[in-house]
Amino acid sequence: MAKQKLVLIGNGMAGIRAIEEVLKLSPEKFEITVFGSEPYPNYNRIELSKVLQGDTKIDDITLNSWQWYEENDILLYPGETVTVIDKDRQRIYTDKDRQVDFDKLIIATGSVPFMLPLPGADKDGVTAFRDIKDCENMMDCANQYKKAVVIGGGLLGLEAARGLLNLGMKVDVVHIADYLMERQLDKTAGKMLQSELEEQGMNFLLEKQSAEITGQDRVEGLKFKDGEEIEADLVVMAVGIRPNISLAKESGIPVNRGIIVNDYLETQVPNIFAVGECAEHREMVYGLVAPLYQQGKEMALKICELEGEGYEGSVLSTQLKVSGVDVFSTGKINEDEGTKSIKVFDDWKGIYKKVLIDDGKITGAVLFGDTKDGNRLLSLINKEAPIEEYTDTDGADAAGTNLVAEMPDEEIICGCNGVTKGTIVESINSQGLSTVEQVKGCTNASRSCGGCKSLVSELLEHTLGDEFDQNHKESICACTTLSKEEVVEEIKAKGLTHTKEVMNVLGWESEEGCSKCKPALNYYLGMLNPKEYQDEKQSRFVNERLHANIQKDGTYSVVPRMYGGVTNSNDLRKIADVADKYEVKLIKVTGGQRLDLLGVQKEDLPQIWSELDMPSGSAYAKGLRTVKTCVGADFCRFGTQDSIGLGVRLEKKFEGLNTPHKVKMSVSACPRNCAEGSVKDIGVVGLDGEFEIYVGGNGGTHMRKAELLSKVKTEEEVIDTSAAFLQYYREDANYLERTSAWVERVGLDQIKSVLSDKKTFIDLNHRMNEALSVLKDPWKEALEDQNILKDLYQNVKVPSGSH
Repeated sequence: MAKQKLVLIGNGMAGIRAIEEVLKLSPEKFEITVFGSEPYPNYNRIELSKVLQGDTKIDDITLNSWQWYEENDILLYPGETVTVIDKDRQRIYTDKDRQVDFDKLIIATGSVPFMLPLPGADKDGVTAFRDIKDCENMMDCANQYKKAVVIGGGLLGLEAARGLLNLGMKVDVVHIADYLMERQLDKTAGKMLQSELEEQGMNFLLEKQSAEITGQDRVEGLKFKDGEEIEADLVVMAVGIRPNISLAKESGIPVNRGIIVNDYLETQVPNIFAVGECAEHREMVYGLVAPLYQQGKEMALKICELEGEGYEGSVLSTQLKVSGVDVFSTGKINEDEGTKSIKVFDDWKGIYKKVLIDDGKITGAVLFGDTKDGNRLLSLINKEAPIEEYTDTDGADAAGTNLVAEMPDEEIICGCNGVTKGTIVESINSQGLSTVEQVKGCTNASRSCGGCKSLVSELLEHTLGDEFDQNHKESICACTTLSKEEVVEEIKAKGLTHTKEVMNVLGWESEEGCSKCKPALNYYLGMLNPKEYQDEKQSRFVNERLHANIQKDGTYSVVPRMYGGVTNSNDLRKIADVADKYEVKLIKVTGGQRLDLLGVQKEDLPQIWSELDMPSGSAYAKGLRTVKTCVGADFCRFGTQDSIGLGVRLEKKFEGLNTPHKVKMSVSACPRNCAEGSVKDIGVVGLDGEFEIYVGGNGGTHMRKAELLSKVKTEEEVIDTSAAFLQYYREDANYLERTSAWVERVGLDQIKSVLSDKKTFIDLNHRMNEALSVLKDPWKEALEDQNILKDLYQNVKVPSGSH
């Protein structure tokens, strides 16, 4: 029986969660196609503020990796926007002139930020805070400017403000109301929050109405309706969102505030559904994760033609950590006539609790500073419980009773994903789970906002008893309880030789593993047994198999290698000829001193590489990317060493080496450090008669200045020291851990101690040379075998992203 065609418009949290539910119910029923306007896989938008604040990386907030789409046979078009829905022909059209037919269509276009229509709002330096691009724009701005104004004192505005503070900017928060987060908090909690945030460095301008953004081409200030004006290099508008309904409206699908849907999330057009922030259900539009996931679950049942109860609406709750301060609210937040309340206010500890009661039943709550009762209160409100159910156990914690132990099995632990205590306990017992990460992988608890992690941890401790170790190791993924160190030791002790064998012998929960552990195991096996191990291409990230990086418009980027940033007229002619023949959109000189051919079609990649006849620059690789050099002593009047020659030697030696994460190097011929060694994984600086070797630098989001590892006299010593350092990093670091994070975790003194031992130094170099001795250019291998080439390009359905 032919599969039905299911198309999803929108690659965000709500839409992809609905697809996950469909795959659970009917994994073979549909041929699934997904269109996403952003050039990324599905990511956790809630965590964007942590990226801005520098607490995490964009890769870390990915919910479904590129590999997940491939493994589930989902055709993803990132960076491609659906522009027309032909509801009669059941066909969609995109901005890339693509047309796709559907049997069932899900619209999950989310919402768009509301931008105040102020004079000057179109100036450079005015931005929303909604997606990764906004986040990157703000981080770039913080590198050049120092004064930021955030318009909006709601959750999003405060998160933006905290991030900009972390980036070193001075921040004013402008808010029209007389206290912060008035939609989630009452005045007491709002004022307490303001006091906490002022201590962190934020400045608040309350009851202010913005009138005009001043400046010439770029923002210079913000003027208010009362005539006051403040300076600004950056203005962030965080005043709210509105459903993104333009596509549906223009396609003739009935809308109001949102796309109108029934209890099964069906629009008024047959076979077309809507879910998430763009959908309007019973005159309500929801913007929180929990109701959107509930919608997706009920919609999936209908799409799969299974019986369901339908979606009946949600009681909204908000559990947040705003700049390190815990807040929670649900239901009513302010008293009206006839409402009673229970209040606890501890100014010294910064704790405030308010529970609202109408007709003897709990109808709302506001918690500040101590939010552990939040999910319990939400559960009591949902079942319309009398206040006695709360007060009879209130204070049990103070009396020594474990509140998690007292919770009934039907109590919701993770509000975002609707995961109960009973589900988690059953999974812990039946699946042998022992970490929060494993519980998340098995049940989805704590997968979204992460606010319930402490409850999950308490539940693990309560369920496992003496077996629970609060300082337990971090497993490499949710498929196993084993840490990286334990996996490596087991591979060595048992002589394991391929990923499936590791998973089988070591008792993986999932037979196929996941997108975290498969590439990690492939790396560890190759690192331990370089001569015997056959690299498993299917365990690598998709971009490494394609030898190209996906771009925003769905095309690819080709980067030939230029050793030390040096090229010649012959190679330049070949690049120019290829660029002309294949109508390359842009040729860009990269920060790594190479030429990047952007806008290449996937089907042209094999022929382009063949005609270039140049090694790949491995711009996608978990390995050596570039060795940047200055012009050196042969040309520069300040140069003291042959930086180009040494840079080329280093690049040729370590070319193709697999490492836990990308590695960038540089060689400068004098202390002026023109090759920027202070932000490289290994940076070599030439002095008169010696070289300094710096390690652990990072010029990215988590900027880190490299530290001096050693001083040596000769180029051979530079190469041997670099080899020993890299091999120690290869063997000791976790997969996907940059040298900057590894050096910080292990400590430079420990690394110096290891490398200072002569025997260890020699052994590390020996193991490095053994690993290098078996390397082949993976792209040339593919070119030699057209069957491999055909497999690479016809069987890979999902374009890769930059990992």
